[in-house]
Amino acid sequence: MSRLSSLSRLRHPLTRIHLSLIALLAALCVSASGLAAAPATLPPIRHVFVIMLENESYPVTFGPQSIAPYLARELPKQGALLPNYYGVGHYSLDNYIAMISGQAPNPDTQADCSIYNEFVPSAKKPDANGQWPGTGCVYPKGVSTLANQLTDAGFSWKAYMEDMGKDPARESATCGHPVIGTPDVTERATAQDQYATRHNPFMYFHAIIDKKKYCDTRVVNLDHLDNDLAKLGSTPNFVYVTPNLCHDGHDAPCKNGEPGGLISADAFLRTWVPRIVNSPAFKKDGLLVITFDEGNDGTACCNEQPLPGGPQPGGKIGPGGGRIGAVLLSPYIAPGTRSETEYNHYSLLRTLEDIFSVSHLGYAQDNGLHTFGSDVFTAQPGNKQ
Repeated sequence: MSRLSSLSRLRHPLTRIHLSLIALLAALCVSASGLAAAPATLPPIRHVFVIMLENESYPVTFGPQSIAPYLARELPKQGALLPNYYGVGHYSLDNYIAMISGQAPNPDTQADCSIYNEFVPSAKKPDANGQWPGTGCVYPKGVSTLANQLTDAGFSWKAYMEDMGKDPARESATCGHPVIGTPDVTERATAQDQYATRHNPFMYFHAIIDKKKYCDTRVVNLDHLDNDLAKLGSTPNFVYVTPNLCHDGHDAPCKNGEPGGLISADAFLRTWVPRIVNSPAFKKDGLLVITFDEGNDGTACCNEQPLPGGPQPGGKIGPGGGRIGAVLLSPYIAPGTRSETEYNHYSLLRTLEDIFSVSHLGYAQDNGLHTFGSDVFTAQPGNKQ
């Protein structure tokens, strides 16, 4: 058959329909095999805000008896509720580390690194999933994070830590962490200072803490956020907010006399969420994610895998960090959106990397992960709700 004849057949309408059906069937077969579909087309988000809370399962936070009405009732009406969002480990620190690096829990991070020691790899290079086998807390310079990726790609980022530096005898007001090899005295709150290093994942990577000026200007006290939100140009592309041990819901009651738990976490959100959503950066192209580190059960989703040779991610509780839920707000999310899709902290990392067009780290490389797509971003960019 001549080349001209072949081209003529391809131009025939029935032939084009036939080819389209073949492509559709092929896509369905890929989906059925357990692989994720091609990355969804994301809206042009350029400012992401993350607020991390502590230690509550979805039924407690969002159930009918919730004592956090702002988080459980008001915020989902303004944006999207993800009831099937999961943590990846127990206790706290391994979830925070996974969220910014894709590294799975190791025995020390799973135990919250009461001694702030070096991570000692048991292999010379990561495995095919980007996992560094070994144990310890502070990862070598070669282990990258979302923060490093953003810097390399020309984007700005800042982590805002409530109470960091309130007691200078415990930690610095910028880039605050213990001395390598010493006990982490911030594991327990005081009435004056309720900052916890283990809730600040950026302190566990030499790729960040070894560059003093870099770290000092990017990991700061929460008091800086108000000024940074005032103008579009002063708002980082990626904002990570960790409340103190009282306002993140971890302690109850708190050392300063506040009730703590979900009551204090809800009050913190009532203060800070309006400041974020009313900022020029959020209104222009923002996304706010509010979630927890872990729940009170050990359930998992999304084909979560352990560290090679490492512990079960959920410790003695189960294979994962439990069902925690998440609430998302954005000009690109229609009020009252609800997605039943399963997500976890690796899914969030992969989504953020897709938003900023950087590569996938660690277990965020898993093509079976769902990332936020049309189920979440339900408002068209040209028709913001």
